[in-house]
Amino acid sequence: MLDAFAKVVAQADARGEFLSNKQMEALEIIVGQGNKRLDTVNKINSNCSSIVTKAARSLFSEQPQLIQPGGNAYTSRRMAACLRDMEIILRYVSYAMVAGDSSVLDDRCLNGLRETYQALGTPGASVAVAVQKMKEAAIGLVNDPSGVTSGDCSSLTSELNVYFDRAAAAVV
Repeated sequence: MLDAFAKVVAQADARGEFLSNKQMEALEIIVGQGNKRLDTVNKINSNCSSIVTKAARSLFSEQPQLIQPGGNAYTSRRMAACLRDMEIILRYVSYAMVAGDSSVLDDRCLNGLRETYQALGTPGASVAVAVQKMKEAAIGLVNDPSGVTSGDCSSLTSELNVYFDRAAAAVV
């Protein structure tokens, strides 16, 4: 797992070069967004239960077969596993947001997830819908200006979108 800084340094080191002006400018942007980035992650972390619950309720209202007898989220044990998985994905999205890099999300959460769900008979398309619903809920919270360092957060919102989209694509 690399954060944005370690990744840039590792790439320059592999080439035996100093950091370029372009690389330094990209890192300056990350530093400049530091408080907003942490505010974004704090909003996600402090609202993780409501994000997961809201997404699950929406998913199950659209796909009620999942919670009916024979469905993948039928029985309290399966429902708990579903909610746990949604929370894990959300947690790793927040880690990626802190790091400014998706490698932690890819390496520790998404690699092999599709195969695991296929082996368990879990419908990947439904998991992807759940991830998209978590994205909608999280972006809604992040775009609420209360409790966030003032300034433009559009690039952070775009970055957050990428991490959720990456997770959704990984399970289909």
